[in-house]
Amino acid sequence: MMIECDRLGRSFGEATAVEDLTFAMAEGEFLGLLGSNGAGKTTALRMLTTLLAPTSGTARVLGADVRREGHRVRAALGVVFQEPSLDARLTARENLALHADLYGLPRREVRALVAAALDWAGLGGEADRPVAGFSGGMRRRLELGRALMHRPRLLVLDEPTLGLDPEGRRDLWERVDALRREDGLSVLMTTHNLVEAERCGRLLVMDRGRLVAEGAPAELKLRHAGRADATLEEVFLSVAGRAIGAGAEVVPLRRGGARR
Repeated sequence: MMIECDRLGRSFGEATAVEDLTFAMAEGEFLGLLGSNGAGKTTALRMLTTLLAPTSGTARVLGADVRREGHRVRAALGVVFQEPSLDARLTARENLALHADLYGLPRREVRALVAAALDWAGLGGEADRPVAGFSGGMRRRLELGRALMHRPRLLVLDEPTLGLDPEGRRDLWERVDALRREDGLSVLMTTHNLVEAERCGRLLVMDRGRLVAEGAPAELKLRHAGRADATLEEVFLSVAGRAIGAGAEVVPLRRGGARR
């Protein structure tokens, strides 16, 4: 299994952001965490990528415990965060070289790995320009190329197309599709974009910190909306009692499930 979660949770004082999250992800899957802003998706992702310690439950990524074996977890993951994580003062080449150093990649291979990442991202001609002058799509391609430099087995995408124009979104998805098709890369993605959610092989639908439904998009439509031509919006309305964009500013659950 790529990921195994058992009753994973995270509280901040009396407020619970994620509660009793239990699921497994198989190798080669394209799994999506779907929910409104504030549903707990990013908190769950931060626990799985070792950026945030769980306050309850357990999680393993490729067999490594997220609490005790963070170095093994991080080595297995390529991550593209929702917020930009490039140093805009550095060039594209320098950003990639810094990543290689942080991951301890062999020095004799760094030059070739950086060149390959730049070529894959279509930025070979922009390698020595400061990232500050890059468009949103160029930055996302660079972040994706950087995330793949250490040859991860699992790619983690947190709202990956946020802020991209239609051309940038299309380009990103073509690249991700090629990675899955050609390299068999497993992908875990968070999104509140219903069109993008349709791309996933399986969805975990989250609302107010809890898992409220899971299954392939087609299965969810039949199970919760009663027909194959339903939309994921209708599914979310059925399981969460509201449209996916409504009530995004949700006060998290208290421990035990009572709402404030």
